[in-house]
Amino acid sequence: MRKTLQYLKTLVTVSVIFMILGATGMGTMQVKAAGNSTAITACAITGDKVSVIASTAQLPASDDGVFYLFAEPTYSGGITTNYVAASPMAGAVSFSAPLNVRKANSLLYDKFIVAVKRGGQFVPVSEACYLTNPEAVATCTTPRTVPASKKGLLPDPAIIAGPELKNLGVKQATFNISISDILGPTSNGSYPTINYNYNGKNYQFNGLKIAEYDHVFGILSKQGICTTAVLLNNFTGAHPELLHPYARDGFVAPYYAFNTAEPAGVDTLAAAGSFLAQRYSNKGHGKVDNWVIGNEVTARTQWNYMQDVGMQIYVEEYAKAVRLFYTALKSENGNANIYVSIDQQWDRNRGDRANYDGKDLLIAFNAAIAGRGNIDWGVACHPYPVPLTWASFWNGQAYYRNLVKHAENSPFLTMENVEVLTDFMCKPAMWSPYGQVRSIIITEVGYTSAQGEPVQAAAMMQAYYAAVNNQHIDAINFTRQTDSPAEIAAGIATGLTGVNGQHKLAYEYFKNMDTPNAAPYIEAAKGVIGIGSWNQSISPR
Repeated sequence: MRKTLQYLKTLVTVSVIFMILGATGMGTMQVKAAGNSTAITACAITGDKVSVIASTAQLPASDDGVFYLFAEPTYSGGITTNYVAASPMAGAVSFSAPLNVRKANSLLYDKFIVAVKRGGQFVPVSEACYLTNPEAVATCTTPRTVPASKKGLLPDPAIIAGPELKNLGVKQATFNISISDILGPTSNGSYPTINYNYNGKNYQFNGLKIAEYDHVFGILSKQGICTTAVLLNNFTGAHPELLHPYARDGFVAPYYAFNTAEPAGVDTLAAAGSFLAQRYSNKGHGKVDNWVIGNEVTARTQWNYMQDVGMQIYVEEYAKAVRLFYTALKSENGNANIYVSIDQQWDRNRGDRANYDGKDLLIAFNAAIAGRGNIDWGVACHPYPVPLTWASFWNGQAYYRNLVKHAENSPFLTMENVEVLTDFMCKPAMWSPYGQVRSIIITEVGYTSAQGEPVQAAAMMQAYYAAVNNQHIDAINFTRQTDSPAEIAAGIATGLTGVNGQHKLAYEYFKNMDTPNAAPYIEAAKGVIGIGSWNQSISPR
């Protein structure tokens, strides 16, 4: 079982930090400046303090023989503040400073740097490191929802209050939140503006939009559904501070990179994350257990727009956004899970800078996070079929079949070869800080009924049992409850229900796939696919 809030809440002394880091199997954290041996080996919250430990194999040159600890904002490019703690130089030193959580001078989101005074100037001698256990100050410790199965759905908000979700036996659900839409005052007098003070600043949230999410998350929670919310950075013009500076060239996209490069962006995003986690932590408005930061960030120009700055910078900026939301969300709901989002492009190696391979992005992201203090992020994947308009994977064209391999160099990930992703995440280099395989969820996957309803139903059944037989996949959310007219125009009709409200064959398959009544549906699906056993079409893990 994955570690939860209580694991790090036992951090009461610096020595305990060392014991926990040493027990994870990853060794002590090493965050050091290039060309210098000074390393931050622990950076964590202990009680109401920040505790930082640093070590060095060779004492650096210094005017006064003192190490200084600085707390710099996310967007800082160097030392711009006053030091928060100091210690006489030694091979191993510890620092302590007030955390000041939820106050104007809070250090919760800061990155910590060890420096020395040299020639009258403060010079960094370590890389920056962030706090790794924001859950230690969580205001909510409600247990996570434990669903009866991995079966999930993207619900239709227009009919969410009806009986279908219960009739379908939905256990997991995914829902989107556009940050710009929830910010600002409410023009509808029936839903007053919600005022929220965070870290000494006042923010406004749109009462009408929040009421809509209260409605959705309240219904899902009452039915015991484990809910995943996807945080999206849409652009409305009312909140330009949310847009990353590298995304302000006028390019039009559905969603953009989050702004962690400027004070206003960092502060607003932190406040939004804190507000949402606090509100949806089982406090009368429903509960969200999982939070996905952005959508398919592998598709740079479409779903997480930023100028072409190269993958390294792109990923580093995304890592800052994930860490910021991780800190905001887990400092309110310590048992929440936070995920990065990738699509089905895995290892194409096309050199297309508009889209990055999921494998490359995860490697770069893991390095960016681990190099600044490892945290327990997970992966949210969208392993759609190749192509999206073809549900019958078992008789596809050879060209497309060759794009889906049971090997790490597979160009694409689908539910046929989803074990490629989980095998990759089982590598020790990709493990969580606790020495475990990170949480992996399927937040979108769907099969069109354009080739016939039996084909769609069989493909869904195969996908579900591929997830069931992979211990590293925690959920599979099918897209969608109701067909989308826009998608139908593109030849994709993935709903369980048509736009006319009529249930497709997939509706009954979905309803029964995780019940004692599943057997005849399983056999029918195998017959459509042309197999006698699931082992012929899935790779258990």
